[in-house]
Amino acid sequence: MPASTWGAWRPSTGSMTNIDGMKTNPRFTYTLDTIMNCPVMAELVDRCDMIYHLAAAVGVRLIVESPVRTISTNIRGTEICLDMAAKKGKKVVIASTSEVYGACPDPEFKEDESFLVVGPIQKERWIYSCCKQLLDRVIYAYGTRGHLEFTLFRPFNWVGPRLDSLFAAKEGSSRVVTQFIAELLLKKPITLVDGGLQKRCFTYVDDGIEALVKILENRGDACKNQIINIGNPGNECSVKDLANLLKRLFMEHPEHRRDKTYSEIVEVPSETYYGRGYQDIYTRKPSIEKARRLLGWEPKVGMEESMKRTLYSFLEENRDFPAA
Repeated sequence: MPASTWGAWRPSTGSMTNIDGMKTNPRFTYTLDTIMNCPVMAELVDRCDMIYHLAAAVGVRLIVESPVRTISTNIRGTEICLDMAAKKGKKVVIASTSEVYGACPDPEFKEDESFLVVGPIQKERWIYSCCKQLLDRVIYAYGTRGHLEFTLFRPFNWVGPRLDSLFAAKEGSSRVVTQFIAELLLKKPITLVDGGLQKRCFTYVDDGIEALVKILENRGDACKNQIINIGNPGNECSVKDLANLLKRLFMEHPEHRRDKTYSEIVEVPSETYYGRGYQDIYTRKPSIEKARRLLGWEPKVGMEESMKRTLYSFLEENRDFPAA
């Protein structure tokens, strides 16, 4: 595909291409609008049995560059959803985030025990964490005061096919795995912010979806008014090690192992890459004892297999990814 057509080609999270396989299913309908549109939301809430709320404005670059927009979208949109759910007596399954734990000092983050610790106001990177923590407290208050039934789940660094748009990666605003894959395809340097010493626990999407299906089934009300981590503590990996793993897997791919040049791995200061409003967390490992106990759930896909599946899927779907 020529570079001139790149701007019109953006398959990604939220892209209509992601639901192409479902459009002919008579049990599937969709509405294109915004969660801020109250009349449309009221109609959709009336028609449903359960609200499954995944919407959020997210991404480190978006948060740092557009803090007011991030606050407004995340808080106001979810408030509308919760208010209508409470009025109409609808159950809510809502995505929180591992970000709410912030700089928690615990070796494993526990839903009902760990302190939620954030940084100073001038580090705008914490806006998303604060927004989502506030919303967690709002929905918890709704539930414990008898206004609605909820389940909050906190995903920890999910990875898999179509995680992000490679177009977003080209602009530098995607999640880290997609960013690195795009840089490998473009033969650009893989950038490690502050040396890539930050550790994360990567969870393959199939494992995550299995947990969500169990929440939706919710037999015996085991998940009623509960907060549940969904992550893979066995897949803890530094960003630097992630970069090296993806580069190795890319070099081993049948279509790329004969390339003469590959991306180098470079380090940049966080202030250069994100600006002064950035601050990072160096560990983020979930306790999943609660998910095991309430859901009978256990993640199965290991780190290398998760990255191989994700990488190979992106390479297959983006054979014509433009190099410029």
